[in-house]
Amino acid sequence: MLRNDQLDQWDRDNFFHPSTHLAQHARGESPSRVIKTASGVFIEDRDGTKLLDAFAGLYCVNVGYGRQEIAEAIGVQAQELAYYHSYVGHGTEASITLSKMILDRAPKNMSKVYFGLGGSDANETNVKLIWYYNNILGRPEKKKIISRWRGYHGSGLVTGSLTGLELFHKKFDLPVEQVIHTEAPYYYRRDNLDQTEEQFVAHCAAELEALIEREGADTIAAFIGEPVLGTGGIVPPPAGYWEAIQAVLKKHDILLVADEVVTGFGRLGTMFGSDHYGMEPDIITIAKGLTSAYAPLSGSIVSDKVWKVLEEGTDENGPIGHGWTYSAHPIGAAAGVANLTLIDELNLVQNAGDVGAYLNKSMAEALADHAHVGDVRGEGMLCAVEFVKDRDSRTFFDAADKIGPQISAKLLEQSKIIARAMPQGDILGFAPPFCLTREEADQAVAGTVAAVKAVLG
Repeated sequence: MLRNDQLDQWDRDNFFHPSTHLAQHARGESPSRVIKTASGVFIEDRDGTKLLDAFAGLYCVNVGYGRQEIAEAIGVQAQELAYYHSYVGHGTEASITLSKMILDRAPKNMSKVYFGLGGSDANETNVKLIWYYNNILGRPEKKKIISRWRGYHGSGLVTGSLTGLELFHKKFDLPVEQVIHTEAPYYYRRDNLDQTEEQFVAHCAAELEALIEREGADTIAAFIGEPVLGTGGIVPPPAGYWEAIQAVLKKHDILLVADEVVTGFGRLGTMFGSDHYGMEPDIITIAKGLTSAYAPLSGSIVSDKVWKVLEEGTDENGPIGHGWTYSAHPIGAAAGVANLTLIDELNLVQNAGDVGAYLNKSMAEALADHAHVGDVRGEGMLCAVEFVKDRDSRTFFDAADKIGPQISAKLLEQSKIIARAMPQGDILGFAPPFCLTREEADQAVAGTVAAVKAVLG
């Protein structure tokens, strides 16, 4: 029931919420929730309702809520030096230390870290650096970026274009012409049901090769992909996918950008998804897990190969013309140092792998016999359940039925558990904090079974 109070009215009168049905919210037709406090994997609203957050905010509160070590680091930094810019060689102890900590954890071919605020601006930075890189190399036509349908890379102009989801293009005049898309490695939704996983991987690689041939390899600068598709459905790649894709990219001298905003710093049970899948990226995008969202911070980790060209560019053209006012913000950097320290001290990467595997196994077993559960999939502390009208024929529900949102809402109502109804499909997604226990995983599974039964029988 909606509360008729001042705060609720202020919210509807003044606050422009992202990813929200604006008209319904303004009219009071949809609920609003004011979050008051949080601890561990639980959040609590101003009415005292306690909810198990099985999506870690937006895949981001990796160490869990209420970590005083990070709050104290933020407070100390704010008192000592709340802000100074990082232009023209300026830095802070926190930003320099965090850069070292990131590179100590990153794949060995990485060289430097550029800091921004969020994943979207980090991917905007990546595209600018890629264009700069090819200009310095005397390849002004090599500028197109290949992304994948269902990929998520942000919601800016270029990054919203990179995102391969209709919602982020519709009525925004996106994608821009420099961005092109290829097939998603989504085996469950393959067109040819007779394809084996190996055949589907070969198909994805062939589709990429054909796209490059149509466009011209001399016009294509980079390929961007999440190690595991996130917002597009929480879809781990089929076995051998990244090996096959990288072979095509190397053949045509196309850079690889690994968007690790979701998978970076432990979500797959390894420090980076690139390690997990044998990827050798030229640039890595980081954000959410960098600070566990205790403060805004993102980063672009550039490889030795790219860095050398950037250096050459500034020798030829002077200082690089790119920067944000809040790049390497000291408070964000201090949060990052404390966060990565805590991840190590609490062995949270190991826990994400172990409890994540338990969550996925338990979810799959609990829903194995349900007639409307088509697929249960995941990797590390990522899990998804996909619902279908008919499992045997793989017939999907009509999107207008909103089965995924119904189940998400029922899970929240009955069991006080937050999971996410993913876009473009009836998919329920889970991405809990890394500190999730087996008992809390059991709660999530039991609640999901009950919600599915309530909606689909």
